[in-house]
Amino acid sequence: MSQGEDRRQDGRFLVTHAETDSAVLKDVDRGQVHTLSGNPGVEAGDFLEGTVAPEPPMEVTYRLVDVEIRRSLSVEESPEPPTRQEQELAAEQPEGELTTRERAGKGEIHVLSVPAERTEAAVEDVMNDEATLVRAARLGVDRVEVRSDPGVVSVRYLP
Repeated sequence: MSQGEDRRQDGRFLVTHAETDSAVLKDVDRGQVHTLSGNPGVEAGDFLEGTVAPEPPMEVTYRLVDVEIRRSLSVEESPEPPTRQEQELAAEQPEGELTTRERAGKGEIHVLSVPAERTEAAVEDVMNDEATLVRAARLGVDRVEVRSDPGVVSVRYLP
């Protein structure tokens, strides 16, 4: 077994960047970032459960040696407003606060109270934040739905 082979790492990874000749994986549990020396056909936003190993001789890049699970994750803005429950949660918390609730079934709901004039910017921040997809990967869901009304942003992590 080569030195790189004994340093294999099993994990759950989010593909944060993908080009034709390389890709970047973020371990959603440990926070480590692995740059692949090639792209085995993955796309940004893919979730992988598998194994990476360092590429010899320098072992500064990695290769994907096994994939057990692969699925695409998505973040979408919904035209629907936050639910009544989400609106009530937002009304009960100070501006700038976040409340997290488990969903019935699988997933979570996050409710943010923001200044009304910052609602659109907050939606953009959530949709463009890598942490949104990392959280979806950790929760084992495929889809994130963002809803808003002035002063309220709900982030729904859905199967």
